[in-house]
Amino acid sequence: MLVVVQKIFQMSRLAGKVIVVTGSTQGVGEAVALHAADEGAAGVVVCGRQENLGSAVAAALEQRGTRGLYVPADLAIVADCQRIMQRCDEVFGRVDGLVNAAADTNRGTLDETTPEFWDYQFAVNVRAPFLLTQACARIMRREKIAGSIVNILSVAAYCGMDILVSYSATKGALSTLTKNTANGLRRDRIRVNGINLGWTDTPNEHVVQAQQGSPADWLEKAEQQSPFGRLLKPDDVARLCTYLLSDDSGILTGSNIDFSQRVMGMFPPETGVKTP
Repeated sequence: MLVVVQKIFQMSRLAGKVIVVTGSTQGVGEAVALHAADEGAAGVVVCGRQENLGSAVAAALEQRGTRGLYVPADLAIVADCQRIMQRCDEVFGRVDGLVNAAADTNRGTLDETTPEFWDYQFAVNVRAPFLLTQACARIMRREKIAGSIVNILSVAAYCGMDILVSYSATKGALSTLTKNTANGLRRDRIRVNGINLGWTDTPNEHVVQAQQGSPADWLEKAEQQSPFGRLLKPDDVARLCTYLLSDDSGILTGSNIDFSQRVMGMFPPETGVKTP
């Protein structure tokens, strides 16, 4: 009986809450959405460009007893970003948490990066989280909700590889935006935190590795060379997001948490692993 009670308690950290997760049709975002349902969320808003995947995630949420709402959205389009929170408000009348998990991770060196690509990546990786945070905070303030916002960042914000010029810049900008909004919203008891992800095994990472000519067994080789014998997995990130979204994280705000097997600032740096 004690074990059952403990399990119920552990699995209800988001009980009754409504959570919006961008990029939740696959990978990290999908894992965050499903974990939110497993933790008792009353509703989860799923968004992304691929309707078949988004509808499948929404259906999986319903099977877990959580209301799943799929909102098709291209985060490079301002109106699409605004519609996500509008639909959440129309259906649920509130929002308790937002996870900005979506990001464009395409590569480009200084010489290869065009103005058009730079603008596109900033639109998806920085402007979209700004617009969603803005709309989310307005609803939270209106409903007097002490909510939580989590931005998925990257260790690339510290510097990044030479093939990640604009991507690194977007994550650096989002890192600063995280702290700035945390400061601005703290009087409303709305917390904003970020997670600096290290190399993560996601469906999109497999696509990118194939595009840049990595061998088919790149994941096996990368994990063999990793200190903990594996890359980060979406479930790892989802568990940390749940903590930050829940009351378990207390008054924690304005923190950008390094979630990586490499310790930032160590010298000499690790070599031999082709990491993003």
